[in-house]
Amino acid sequence: MTSKKDSLKPYRDKRDFESTPEPAGKIHSSGGKEPVFVVQKHQARNLHYDLRLEVNGVLKSWAVPKGPSLDPEAKRLAVATEDHPMEYAQFEDNIPQGEYGGGTAIVWDFGTYRNLTEKKGTPVAMEEGLEHGHVKVELRGKKLKGAFALNRFRTGKQEQWLLVKVNDEATAPDHDLLTELPESALTGRTIEEVAQGVKPKEKP
Repeated sequence: MTSKKDSLKPYRDKRDFESTPEPAGKIHSSGGKEPVFVVQKHQARNLHYDLRLEVNGVLKSWAVPKGPSLDPEAKRLAVATEDHPMEYAQFEDNIPQGEYGGGTAIVWDFGTYRNLTEKKGTPVAMEEGLEHGHVKVELRGKKLKGAFALNRFRTGKQEQWLLVKVNDEATAPDHDLLTELPESALTGRTIEEVAQGVKPKEKP
């Protein structure tokens, strides 16, 4: 596991910050505030969604090809990717073609989360849960709400996890938020509008 000190090095090594608008960022100190989460909709070679959870001052990240679902029966593949800086939580822009992840990204959802991970009834810290391959969180987003579980089923260079909605009052198997609410939760723009350079509307 990459140490906190250098956990953003893989992120920076993959990017030329003179060419991409993505933030270089830094590791932040973990304060007493609730940790944040973000789901970015990313049209690169293929459309996918990136789930990011704040842990120890960085954003732990997974690429979710089919995106999150409110249906507990839908098991979504989530491929672990490099840690991202906290500044990335508000990143919404075009990454130039030829750069790593070239394409368009919007903030599809964001909010805070609560760690619900337990082992035999005893609370487990996020870092420990991630190391052992199981975490459970309650998302408090603009779109996503309720509990979700992440379970690792394959280790190696690219860890593979399953993202599953936990059955609770926020469960909604008949609703597909990805198609019902495709726009950015941050600016209201669609991914097509960001790709075309449409600027965010000024708040009154």
